[in-house]
Amino acid sequence: MMLRAPWCLVLALMACLWASMSVAASTDTYENTAISARLISVENGVATNSGTLSLGLDIKLAEGWKAYWRSPGEVGLPPEISWDGSTNLATAQILWPAPERFTAFGIENFGYNKRVVLPIQAVLETAGQAVELQAGVTLLTCSTVCVPHDFNLALTIPAGAGIDAASAALISEFAERVPLGPDAADIEVETAVIADGALYVTARSANAFVNPDVFPEMGPTFTFGKPDIRTNNAGTELWAKLPLLASEEQLPPLQVTVTDGSRAVTAMPEWSNTVPDAPFELVANLPDLAQILAIAAFALLGGLILNVMPCVLPVLSIKLTSVLNHGDKPSHEVRNGFLMSALGVLVFMWVLSAGILVLQSVGITVGWGLQFQNPIFLTIMFLVLTVFAANLFGIFEISLPSGLQSRLARSSGRDGYIGDFATGAFAAVLATPCSAPFLGTAVAFALSGRPIDVIIVFTALGLGLSLPYLLFAWKPGMVRLLPKPGRWMLVVKWVLAGLLAGTAIWLLWVLMGVSGVRVAVSVLVLAVFFVLFATIRLPGRFTRPAALAAVAVLSLALPGTMAPPPTIKEIGQDWVTFDRSEIPRLISQGQTVFVDVTADWCLTCKANKTLVLDRVPVVGRLRDEKVVAMQADWTRPNPDISRYLEAHNRFGIPFNIVYGPNAPDGIILSEVLTSDAVLNALDAAALAVDK
Repeated sequence: MMLRAPWCLVLALMACLWASMSVAASTDTYENTAISARLISVENGVATNSGTLSLGLDIKLAEGWKAYWRSPGEVGLPPEISWDGSTNLATAQILWPAPERFTAFGIENFGYNKRVVLPIQAVLETAGQAVELQAGVTLLTCSTVCVPHDFNLALTIPAGAGIDAASAALISEFAERVPLGPDAADIEVETAVIADGALYVTARSANAFVNPDVFPEMGPTFTFGKPDIRTNNAGTELWAKLPLLASEEQLPPLQVTVTDGSRAVTAMPEWSNTVPDAPFELVANLPDLAQILAIAAFALLGGLILNVMPCVLPVLSIKLTSVLNHGDKPSHEVRNGFLMSALGVLVFMWVLSAGILVLQSVGITVGWGLQFQNPIFLTIMFLVLTVFAANLFGIFEISLPSGLQSRLARSSGRDGYIGDFATGAFAAVLATPCSAPFLGTAVAFALSGRPIDVIIVFTALGLGLSLPYLLFAWKPGMVRLLPKPGRWMLVVKWVLAGLLAGTAIWLLWVLMGVSGVRVAVSVLVLAVFFVLFATIRLPGRFTRPAALAAVAVLSLALPGTMAPPPTIKEIGQDWVTFDRSEIPRLISQGQTVFVDVTADWCLTCKANKTLVLDRVPVVGRLRDEKVVAMQADWTRPNPDISRYLEAHNRFGIPFNIVYGPNAPDGIILSEVLTSDAVLNALDAAALAVDK
């Protein structure tokens, strides 16, 4: 498979010598609207001293149709031939011409278009005797749909002599395209390494690369995305990075085919432990000032819309509490307090952007709201909200030591500014599992751009989220529009406490999805003990602080010591589990596929499901036999889903896309769904007869 046999050079000579004896030896043609195929032979007869035959499967593809290589890429099936029923045939080996790369349904595939002849080396059982060939061919072709073919080709070659010049020339042409082995090629495939979710390959050639491509083969469980291929200034050294879309822990043998025009080599490179340096860094097209300002405006608007999204009840309760706490203060303290809250929002966004830049510098893909996949973060947030809710319910009061209170009291009202700052930062933290219109576009621009883009976008996002605080800072007198203090404040306090308690329960539910029921129940029990120890007075000056610290440490340690259950969470009966490789197959059968990337911690996802996807008329359309509703659960980290989102330049959820025969690359929907938008996308993607 890896060596180009010298027999192909002999064919051209034989074709010239025996041109006068050219009588076609081929089967009848199998033909339909997608392909025509036949089995051809160089030999018109089996010579007395000949024990081999030079055959070819000649496939002509209609305009727009593709057939697959021996390794089809992410999806697809290679051609297969069964020789059952043949006589005087010992073995028959297909030689695979170098493939081309093409995209179907947004997925990288390897194969052929227009025409391909697969050379076949046949070894006979008995030299000089007639051969009866029965070729059972299984073949998959794809265009806007995929069509499988299963047909038989029969060919009898009698004993005798004779060469078919046309078949010899045709088979020889495609045999020349079969990649050479490493010993015969002028391209040397050197090393390979898998790291950071990608396969890196290096190669070199004495002759400069002109238009190289790289085709890795590691079995059906390893699939790769579109490669990033670079060469050095001289063009003699090649570096390639291929995103790893699907894999398994155990590494199978790796075979790499490198093509460059008419040159091709197949080799098994040495595994390396070091990621090779790229010969140069790609310079992105720098966005102009107008584009940056437009994206910043999107981020500002997205942050502002977050304040009124249905997923921000906990944020709203915190902001209302902040307003109530400033009701009886002088105007300058009200202004400064809200400015500090706005600063808290901005500082959190700056810290978040700095963390993103650090993670990106070490090759880690990050996204919006991914901290909610971390069980320790969820535990911290649950404990904090539980304490806040218990405090608002009046179960206990949070107070500082008397000495510190006296010192802060002498600081002319500045004692509350730290709390105001923390209020803003905490509100920003709780807003991150939400998404809003314009937010996805802005975040995608930032996470795929330069460091300055990250800082600008997240600063604008923080400004939008903090605009309610800035409004009260601009007009502090609006606080006085509230009724005078009275029993109504107690009612509001209890309502806000209920909202915070509801948020804490939601976080506990998310923790259950991330780390399992045992961890969630254990953290709940420890939170109850925490509130109990904070309520009662224990003997000894340091007993209660020590008990609270012990419970808090134990709560944070639990998620790290108890592994999450391996079971996959069940999804609704109207949905199937996300499988990227299934999408092209379903589309080829005329199906429309609706993909919903969601998570327990994504409150906008839950709002979309409750308000749109689970309601008439959308739910009825998703249950249609021609529609497949596919759900990708991103509650826990999942590299397959991360890569799928990244392939669409998305770094957060919700993400909804509709595929169909009329939309093989998908129709991406807005973060906030509407019934009309979903139904229109389903109609646009489906075949006309299904509308």
